[in-house]
Amino acid sequence: MSDNNLSIDAATQTELEAAAFRTLVKHLRQRTDVQNIDLMNLSGFCRNCLSKYMVAAAEEQGVALNYDQAREHVYGMPYAEWKSKHQTEATAEQKAEYAAQNTDH
Repeated sequence: MSDNNLSIDAATQTELEAAAFRTLVKHLRQRTDVQNIDLMNLSGFCRNCLSKYMVAAAEEQGVALNYDQAREHVYGMPYAEWKSKHQTEATAEQKAEYAAQNTDH
């Protein structure tokens, strides 16, 4: 990236960014108590967004990766399994906050 102040070469920067991404994914896999709607309401992105980012990056590189494959990578299991084990119903307040903040999602 040319818009940063890091004084490292591009390959090292890519390695560091990839390591940071892996750490974030690992953290999100461990924090199954944190719901995607909470992430969206607080930060504007969630596990599904990370999966979409992976698909977009794969497309840019000419790599075949579909959304379900990317979600399985991010969640550490098939999405349906994660959802049945860990996802709770969003409250009316969470849904209202999401609707107010995320008009483009």
